[in-house]
Amino acid sequence: MHSRRPPFFWLVAKEFRELVISRSWWILLLAMGPLVGVSFISAVRTYGEVSGLNGTAACVGEALSPLVGVWAPTFSACELAAVFLLPFVAIRLVGVDRQNGTLKLELQQGMSSIGLIAAKTVVAIAGWLIAMLPALSGIPLWKSYGGSLYPPELATLIFGHVLNASLTIALGAAMASFAEHPSTAAILTLGVTIGTWIVNFAAAIQGGWWERAAGFTPAALVAQFQHGLINLNAILIAVILILSGLGLAAIWMRLGAPLARRISWSIALAGIAAGATFGCSLLRGSWDTSESRSNSFPEADQRALRQIHEPLRIEAHLAQEDPRRLDLENRALSKLRRTIPDVRISYISATSIGLFEQSSAGYGEIWYFLGTRKQMSRATTEEGVLEAIYAVAGVEPPKANEDAIFRGHPLAVRPNGAGLVFFALWPGLILISALLVRTRFR
Repeated sequence: MHSRRPPFFWLVAKEFRELVISRSWWILLLAMGPLVGVSFISAVRTYGEVSGLNGTAACVGEALSPLVGVWAPTFSACELAAVFLLPFVAIRLVGVDRQNGTLKLELQQGMSSIGLIAAKTVVAIAGWLIAMLPALSGIPLWKSYGGSLYPPELATLIFGHVLNASLTIALGAAMASFAEHPSTAAILTLGVTIGTWIVNFAAAIQGGWWERAAGFTPAALVAQFQHGLINLNAILIAVILILSGLGLAAIWMRLGAPLARRISWSIALAGIAAGATFGCSLLRGSWDTSESRSNSFPEADQRALRQIHEPLRIEAHLAQEDPRRLDLENRALSKLRRTIPDVRISYISATSIGLFEQSSAGYGEIWYFLGTRKQMSRATTEEGVLEAIYAVAGVEPPKANEDAIFRGHPLAVRPNGAGLVFFALWPGLILISALLVRTRFR
């Protein structure tokens, strides 16, 4: 157990050896190639057809944004792998020491449980970055086709998937430290994942606090980054959850501590995390890194809206499952929240589906209140919302700038060579590497 190297570096080396002999990690690497390949090839083919391939009519705007058309679908394979495959890697890294007795030996040598979980986390994240190589290999492929690349939005997307994977690693580590057996930890991890899906489902039906909570689930977090949007509160809450999960894992790895003490520490940590999460949810601050500015109003409109200093209140008489509400939220109101700090938006309806409210008086109306003035509109488009706000605020609408409109980057190409890379070269490389590495460390 003794080494001339600092204990932490010795732990990292030891955990890396555990990683490379782990079947779950090699299965993750092997699966990533075909998963990314299917997503990338389908995305490029669709992008080419939208751009006019095979004689189709070329589109413009966000449909021809590489972020939305290519990178978001391609990296969605990483989200799928993070949900269903990565937890087994994290659980094995934490649970294997507990099963074979190595954890007891390490703790008897005076090693800190925090240092142990930190080393395992560093190695797990490194293993995930290697697993992301197939998705990253799509970048040179896309460039070889002549595709456009906007580094800020791509960096945002990659960062989002690394953050999402870190959440999964923290969750798997916490569950592996709780459970006596890896299979139990896997079931617990899946249970938490399904729980976040239930929150999203309830948000789609009930709205209100469910909708607010759903905005901080991993799925919502990834969706933000896939559109080039960075929200400060979402990042801070994700970091809090990651540190909390790793902290719980460190607490429950202290096998010599009495059970009551570990429970009390866990409760205290959960309380601190809950308070910090609530505080961060109130913070504002966001950055739109997308080339198309899909999360923001045009700059001229943003300057005009910032001239409004009175509180703006909006009442939309639309049910939770009404498609017009989704259009209104995605096209305009989400952008408005980022532009005007003092805006309060409320949805009013008698039912969640709105099917039997269509004939009711006032249903579908969107009221804008500013001071003593009010304005009604039924438009759910960005232009309609801006027109109503300018009317109620008495602000002169800015002139449209045709040069500022994002026209997209059409590219009518086929994904030539992608199948060879993802379905042959990558699996072959992984199989050969797994054979050599496992033989070396056996």
